[in-house]
Amino acid sequence: MRYINFEGEATISPDDFFMNEALREAKLALAEDEIPIGAIVVCKGQIIGRGHNLTERLNDVSAHAEMQALTAAANYMGGKYLPECTLYVTMEPCVMCAGASYWFQVGKIVFGAYDARLGFGRLNQKITHPKTLITGGIRENECGQLVKDFFKSRRQKT
Repeated sequence: MRYINFEGEATISPDDFFMNEALREAKLALAEDEIPIGAIVVCKGQIIGRGHNLTERLNDVSAHAEMQALTAAANYMGGKYLPECTLYVTMEPCVMCAGASYWFQVGKIVFGAYDARLGFGRLNQKITHPKTLITGGIRENECGQLVKDFFKSRRQKT
C-alpha cells in the first residue's frame, strides 16, 4: 500500500506517511518549547491517537509523546490493549515508554532516530511485549536533526 502525502507529492510508503504525521506532532512540541518528539498510533490504516511531549507544560516527567498517543488510542478503542496497532514515534522510545508499550501490548513500534543515550534498545531490548515488532531508522536523519537543533538552540541561549 502507498500513500499520497498532503502536499500532493509522489506516493510514499505507509511508514514514511505515518512518520510524517509523527513529525507534525514533534513540530507542535517544538512550537511549545518542548523537546520535539512526536508520536501517533495507527490501527488498520487510521490514526487513532496523537501526542507530543508535554513535560514542561504539564510539569510531568511522564508526559512523553508516546504516553500521550497511547492513552489517546486506548481511549479511542475503548480498551487498554492495542495488539493490532502501530506506534510511530520520531525518536527511539525510552525505557518508560517502551515499558508502557508492553502493557498496552502494542503490535508494532516504528521509530525514526535511534537514541544511543536514552533509547530502550541500549538498556534492554526485551522490555517491549514479546509479540511486538520493532522497526527503527525511518526518516532517521530528519527526526534526529529536529532534536539536535532544539538542544543546540537551547545551549546558545545560555
